[in-house]
Amino acid sequence: MASNQVRTRPIGKSGIQASVVGLGTWAIGGWMWGGTDERQSIAAIQASIDEGISLIDTAPAYGMGLSETIVGRAIKGRRDKVVLATKCGLVWHTTNGNYFFEQDGKPVHRYLGADSIAYELEQSLRRLGTDHIDHYITHWQDATTPIAESMEALIRLKEQGKIRSIGASNVSPGDLKAYVESGAIDAIQEEYSMVARDIEGTLLPVAMENDVSVLSYSSLALGLLSGKVGPERVFAEDDQRHGNPRFSQDNRRKVAQLANAVLPLAEAHKVSMAQLVIAWTVLQPGITFSLCGARDPAQARENAAAARLTLSDEEVAHIGEAVARNLVDLDR
Repeated sequence: MASNQVRTRPIGKSGIQASVVGLGTWAIGGWMWGGTDERQSIAAIQASIDEGISLIDTAPAYGMGLSETIVGRAIKGRRDKVVLATKCGLVWHTTNGNYFFEQDGKPVHRYLGADSIAYELEQSLRRLGTDHIDHYITHWQDATTPIAESMEALIRLKEQGKIRSIGASNVSPGDLKAYVESGAIDAIQEEYSMVARDIEGTLLPVAMENDVSVLSYSSLALGLLSGKVGPERVFAEDDQRHGNPRFSQDNRRKVAQLANAVLPLAEAHKVSMAQLVIAWTVLQPGITFSLCGARDPAQARENAAAARLTLSDEEVAHIGEAVARNLVDLDR
């Protein structure tokens, strides 16, 4: 059953309410997604806002600032309708920290030193055209900087009013414990989907016990669970799904079997497979938000409709049983 309102939930103890489905903008940066169309991307972001999606998640590393720049252009004049999340810790202005990867011929390092965080924030504020970030996230963890030191810098930025809440992404259980001990962590952002449920036994219990929200990314597993990627699909060489074991033909056949199992339920609700998957995701214990990409207005509207979809306990259980039956032993 779908209501007219997009559901919202709080980000940890920050007092900030955000839509349960958020717009993830990695693909909008183009990098690893076969390029981007700025006009379509701006239209997708604005359509999301028009449909009641308040949570928009971006990062400097998504296209070396391109995603943030496009988001900034899209939210101009609409900033008050947006809960804006961006990140720090993947840097190319310094070689401190540990080398991680190369993008556009530049080495990118994981680094969360205090001065670097302050520098990154100023760059993000400029690109996004705003004076504050609602939710500021350490993108990947830096083994060379103690978490307590990074958190001191983030708390200082919060006291200055430049950020309103603090998050961490891609954490280990030990990292999460250190963030919780700081007393100021509001949320973690982690991969979670029907085919990636490892955090159910590691991070989610700790997060729930400490009122830490969880933003799940890749809820549709890079499109694998969208119902639109059939066994015969061919990916371009600059598409990260090209050669990815998760997108093996065998995996795609298993997902097709899952789709057949839940299709009657989707038809009863008059929704797509992707909408059903997203709605199921945000109803899993400990999962607060689901971040979903959209590269055009139609995808944005589809994701927003999933935020209005309500499933009964029996329907959630039925989908869960179909997942357990069909998505076992997927290639990784």
